Amino acid sequence: MGKKRNEATAAGNGTEEGESLPPLSMKDFQVYNRLSVQMDQFHNHFRLVWNDLQNACAPTGKQRHPRQLILTGLAFCSQLDFHHSIEEQHIFPVLAKKMPEFRKELDLLQQHKKIHAGLAELERYLEDCRVGDAELDRAEVKSLMDGFGDVLWRHLDEEVQTLGAQNMRRYWTLREMPGLPM
Repeated sequence: MGKKRNEATAAGNGTEEGESLPPLSMKDFQVYNRLSVQMDQFHNHFRLVWNDLQNACAPTGKQRHPRQLILTGLAFCSQLDFHHSIEEQHIFPVLAKKMPEFRKELDLLQQHKKIHAGLAELERYLEDCRVGDAELDRAEVKSLMDGFGDVLWRHLDEEVQTLGAQNMRRYWTLREMPGLPM
């Protein structure tokens, strides 16, 4: 009976935010934390490339060849756009069935919209530089990145935290966890 009771509690049945849940075994924690760990791996890639681009734009930073900076920036834009498309089409709809954080009107998806507005501007500028319609200005790249940097970094952290074991167990049973996408 204890296991069924814990699974029902863990699934969010009767569990309000702030209500304490029984401790998880290490094995159960790993099951509930799987999506957070996987998402953090993706997000760490974006954090590293972001920092690399920021450093390449800083007056005292490691100066890359302009073409390399442009191509790295365009790849970053494309990869982050692709990552968010997968989340919005395949992951968030499944999670939104039980988790309000992943519903369209709430913060995580609103953050995507703000990030994409900034990404679109950055991508347009870098594409103009790539084809020769504009000359690369590192200060401009940095300014465009700074325009959406705060929301991007907040999003990268909040999404991972939302997928963490302590939150996931409020909505899902241990049996449901392996069937979730990612």
